[in-house]
Amino acid sequence: MHVDLDGRVALVTGGAHGIGRAIVQALAANGAFVAIVDIDAAGAAETAARIGAEGGACLGLAGDVADAASMRAAVDAIVSRWQRLDILVNNAGINTASERVPIDQYRDEDWQRILRVDLTGVFVTSRLVVPIMRRGGGGRIVNIGSVAGLVPLRLQSAFVAAKAGVANLTRSMALELGPANILVNCVAPGSTLTPGTEALFYGQHGVYSDKAASLLAHIPLGRPGTTAEIAHAVLFLVAPEASYINGAVLPVDGGWTAGYIRDF
Repeated sequence: MHVDLDGRVALVTGGAHGIGRAIVQALAANGAFVAIVDIDAAGAAETAARIGAEGGACLGLAGDVADAASMRAAVDAIVSRWQRLDILVNNAGINTASERVPIDQYRDEDWQRILRVDLTGVFVTSRLVVPIMRRGGGGRIVNIGSVAGLVPLRLQSAFVAAKAGVANLTRSMALELGPANILVNCVAPGSTLTPGTEALFYGQHGVYSDKAASLLAHIPLGRPGTTAEIAHAVLFLVAPEASYINGAVLPVDGGWTAGYIRDF
């Protein structure tokens, strides 16, 4: 997939690994100058170096998406280098509860940690970037949600709450920012093959590898998505041609949320 992003400046949070890295690669391959902000400073630097070796322009920065001071420093560094910011991809997220348990057994620290990154991080980062986009005459924001925010899953209270919040926050932002020519949309991935899901489901020694077949039975395509497939959806939404798409929540899930696939 090719779109013209020449001269556009993009910020991808959580861009050091997994879906975030694939988004960074897709944006850079289509001409954007890309900044990564990730709590993993070494990973951000390594990904930025890889993009640079491939002929792209990429800046790797350390930052905590839910910490306003940390993100302000990162955004200032981006604007200092490129004098603008046109694209924001709020990708940083976690789903690392100590264990998968019902809400009455769910740990407070797990709830606080996941909500802080997955939802508060979108708010904090967007609030800092929007004034820059306003001054530049517009921009694109893509929030990375999840099918878990559209069709709730069991035993993941914080994650489903955070991602449902991301979906409706996206719509609210679209209503507020559309008049400023800032288009805000959400990509909601289904089960995607990353190091994290490999460790949980798809690897030979995954924690829940015995449940992988059951998980895939809900997906009409019968397989997990790839990080590149998620990145292509983001690329579509930030393309100049997607100029009348605002407030959309796009599932990229192989048909998971389309309805029941099983016979009853």
